[in-house]
Amino acid sequence: MSDIYDVTIIGGGPAGCAAAIYAARARLKTLVLDKGSSEGALSWAPKIVNYPGILGEITGKELLAAMVRQAEGFGAKFLQEKVLGVELEGATKQINTSQGIYPGKTVIIATGSMGRKDRIPGEEKLLGRGVSYCATCDGAFFRGEEVALAGDGDLALEEALALCQHAAKVYLLLPGPESKGGGEIVRRILSEPKIQLLKQARLLGIHGREQVESVRIKIPGEIERELPVKGIFIYLKGRSPEVEFLGNSLQFGEQGCIVVNRQMETNLPGVFAAGDVLCKELKQAVVAAAEGCVAALAAIRYLQRL
Repeated sequence: MSDIYDVTIIGGGPAGCAAAIYAARARLKTLVLDKGSSEGALSWAPKIVNYPGILGEITGKELLAAMVRQAEGFGAKFLQEKVLGVELEGATKQINTSQGIYPGKTVIIATGSMGRKDRIPGEEKLLGRGVSYCATCDGAFFRGEEVALAGDGDLALEEALALCQHAAKVYLLLPGPESKGGGEIVRRILSEPKIQLLKQARLLGIHGREQVESVRIKIPGEIERELPVKGIFIYLKGRSPEVEFLGNSLQFGEQGCIVVNRQMETNLPGVFAAGDVLCKELKQAVVAAAEGCVAALAAIRYLQRL
């Protein structure tokens, strides 16, 4: 069990980073849990020219890196960990990740809208029977077996490397023609003999009676084919709010987004949300950052009332 944090922020995009800057600047013990620097929508932006105070062009990754440095300069702690579940009721909240448990007094959810709503055929049927969303958690179940991992970004690539500790072979199904991951981790992927990289591979289906037996994929210019695997780890991105780890703990809108008031407060005391995870039309980095600021200030007032 970790020390209790004053403010725990889930998500390291513009909303999460802005919240961390304001919370840490107020001398609150601040923790940011983020899946990876290349997981959010902003990190995929190749060129930004309209962010206030930034002259000239900057990439999304560069802008996020500057925000992280600023927040760390005020004392915020950043950990690259995937949140698997939460317990948000009560005075002390609990965040469960693939690496540990983090208790806190307040929580700000800023996970964005890169989640998936549409499932792959066979995904739900075989969930927990070869279909997994956490290689770090479940990789040991596939010792000596062939598996596949579908996704891109730092988290997906790190998990593919983690699978190599257990699996005999890992098919890495990359959605695009090139990886969005950092240069060093891509180099490690290319030099790992257990990994077979399949670019522009679309995951069409997951097959098996009681357990995963194969996955069906399609690569442009090729016919559909089956990969005989015992497990499939899914790290694909979509356009829906990233809220699966929350279960039914909060109030959600029709599109699956978190409902908040003008102070970014959810229906649970001490729990706030900001950024693209909310019900709104404007999905801009500057808007998300502003909402992160509002959420942090609301969390500060909440703690002061305590």
